[in-house]
Amino acid sequence: MADSRANKSSEESSSEPNKSSKLDINSYATRKTFVQGMLDLALLTANAAQLKYLLTVGEAHQFYTLLLILVVTSISLQVLQAIIIVVLGTLLNINKIEEQRRSDIINNILICVSVLSVVINVIISAFDMKNQSAVKLS
Repeated sequence: MADSRANKSSEESSSEPNKSSKLDINSYATRKTFVQGMLDLALLTANAAQLKYLLTVGEAHQFYTLLLILVVTSISLQVLQAIIIVVLGTLLNINKIEEQRRSDIINNILICVSVLSVVINVIISAFDMKNQSAVKLS
């Protein structure tokens, strides 16, 4: 009797992980998209601070025009990313076969926009705004 209970218990425990381990791909993608959105929000905040600094310093900054264009472009790309993320996260369901191809294309566009945004922000960082102002003040 104890053996039959042990076997039943082990059968239940071995079948339970299969039930709970089923991954809902749409839920996973939605959470991933949300986290990416939060990271984009942090980058948007940093870009807004850079824009404020640039506008405060004005044309006295050696690379004012270039950095202003890059920061505004970066902010614009981040707004575009947010729109794409909303579309992916709310309007499309990747569990539906008819929406998978469209979701894949939109996701690839999002990746391209993200890479472009990263490249622009690396270029912005190369001009290290705060060190430039310290040199000017000296």
